[in-house]
Amino acid sequence: MIAPRAIVDALVRVRTFDALRYPAFRLIWGGQVCTAVAVWMDQVTRGWLLYEMTGSPFHLGLIRGFQAIPLLFLSPIAGTAADRYDRKAQIIVAQSIDAALYGVMAVLIFTGQIQPWHVYATAVLAGAVGTFENPARNAMVSDAVPRHGMTNAVALNSVAFNVSRIVGPSVAGLMIALRGTGGSYVVQTLLYIFSTTWTMRLPASLAHPAGAESHHSRGVSFGRSTVDGWKACWVNREVRAGLLIVGLASLFIVPFSTLLPVFAKDILDVGASGQGLMLTAMGVGALVSAILIASIGDQVPRGLFMLGGIGLYGVAVVAVASSTWFPLTVALMVIVGVFHVSSHALVQTVVQTYAEPQFRGRTMAVFHQSHLILMIGSMMLGGLASVLGGAWAMALMAGVGTVSMGLMFLLEPVARRIR
Repeated sequence: MIAPRAIVDALVRVRTFDALRYPAFRLIWGGQVCTAVAVWMDQVTRGWLLYEMTGSPFHLGLIRGFQAIPLLFLSPIAGTAADRYDRKAQIIVAQSIDAALYGVMAVLIFTGQIQPWHVYATAVLAGAVGTFENPARNAMVSDAVPRHGMTNAVALNSVAFNVSRIVGPSVAGLMIALRGTGGSYVVQTLLYIFSTTWTMRLPASLAHPAGAESHHSRGVSFGRSTVDGWKACWVNREVRAGLLIVGLASLFIVPFSTLLPVFAKDILDVGASGQGLMLTAMGVGALVSAILIASIGDQVPRGLFMLGGIGLYGVAVVAVASSTWFPLTVALMVIVGVFHVSSHALVQTVVQTYAEPQFRGRTMAVFHQSHLILMIGSMMLGGLASVLGGAWAMALMAGVGTVSMGLMFLLEPVARRIR
């Protein structure tokens, strides 16, 4: 049997996995893999459980809204906490709470005591602790690898996310078939326990920002620290450009997936299985793109690739909106996945690379606010679709997104000069 250490040694010799040569990043990445698989398992399991109990599709949409509430109200606080306090401790506490929440869900299901309000309450709590965990974890990546390894490290995180998007739902479906939703939550609990164990092994040097000023010891208020973080994001031209790019993409282009059920049912006539195949195709493209970025590293002009990648992302979505032939749509979804990840991963790399160490937690909290912009974009797209129809609405929004990248190229010169 091949030892895990031998596998790691073999991987780090390949440029694609270069960041894994740093022990601290290996621990962060291993924990990321476990939590990402658990999150995707929860997406499937929670929806299945709620539909079993209520039989109402309305609840499936409502639960997603409840999960977004913590991000709206707690994200600025979480970013400040990641810069002021012990990041390692924050991750350990957050993951321990997640393990407890999933364990409670398993017990409630196996004892027959589960109620819909339990599903909603634990969703909000899990969303809250995840809001605190993500900025702390992402900020630690910047200190775990040298500056020249940032693109590779972020791309490997994207690889983990996209592999988990394929593995997580499959494992959840298997466990639900074998042991019901309770069995799935047992596996999720174990994954968070494993991730917490690895996090505990992280060096103490990663607990606080490298070279940061001690805001807390200087007596600066928590609210002032939060405002200072927002100001830092705006003043730093490279960070501001990256945040504007991801915000525009999240508003106009990324929401297209909201209308995929309409395309699958009414335009392509392929049903739910066809929609699943389209999403799988996008996942395959995303995985390929993440591996390519991890292999290329910092050898590309990231500013031009950000703008060009998202511009082509919009063009690919317009093509999807125009297609009425299912095989062509599936092929186009692979291309969509390629540009989706390439642009997003590069933006995150730029934001983390150019943010000052003492502001990285707050900067990543602002970066994750793009999820809220995505919700707004989804509502805009839904409103347009009710007036113009799904295909025209999707094409119009994506076209505006592509034009916005052209305007960024012309009006924000620093964006295209980012290396």
